[in-house]
Amino acid sequence: MRILIKPLVTEKMTIQGEKLNRYGFEVDRDANKIDIKKAVEEMYGVKVLDVNTVNYNGKRRSRFTKAGLLSGRSNHYKKAFVTLASEDKIDFYSNI
Repeated sequence: MRILIKPLVTEKMTIQGEKLNRYGFEVDRDANKIDIKKAVEEMYGVKVLDVNTVNYNGKRRSRFTKAGLLSGRSNHYKKAFVTLASEDKIDFYSNI
């Protein structure tokens, strides 16, 4: 099972990474905090102190087209905020 889907590289998460040593990931919706902790430690070789998770429901969207009103929603997803030990860092840009 693939737990970590993608890292969250935003301005807010970059500031938290520098000041609080906290990093964000979009994760599988069925993953729990223990699974997320193990996946981050294995993938990046760091020590995880804390994991916080947030579930997001997809927003409803609609638009008018020539064919009439189209309605749907964006996807549901789950975010995980991982706090690392003070001596550890994650560099998302090293593989570019």
